[in-house]
Amino acid sequence: MNLHDWIDELMDVLDIEVEMDEGLVLDVARQAAHRVQRPAAPISTFLLGYAAGLAEGGAEQIEGLAGRVLALAESWEGGEPAPDIEVDIDETALIDAD
Repeated sequence: MNLHDWIDELMDVLDIEVEMDEGLVLDVARQAAHRVQRPAAPISTFLLGYAAGLAEGGAEQIEGLAGRVLALAESWEGGEPAPDIEVDIDETALIDAD
């Protein structure tokens, strides 16, 4: 079983159907774990999902919200140096997410 199979099975168990960019979610978790502390990873991804659900937005709005989380993690004092990741975030989505 691979990650995509797990995601499909998990969505079935949770009775949801959603398009998601698992790479972006993993980047958020990675940055939170490294820049803040490990327990920040699942909490950050949960809160990102919760905010996305409340906003009822599309992929662009979710990217904007994720960009905010990544920016906060990057600026967090006392964290480990950020790992090199490439995230393609639409700059206008950051503005539209307000």
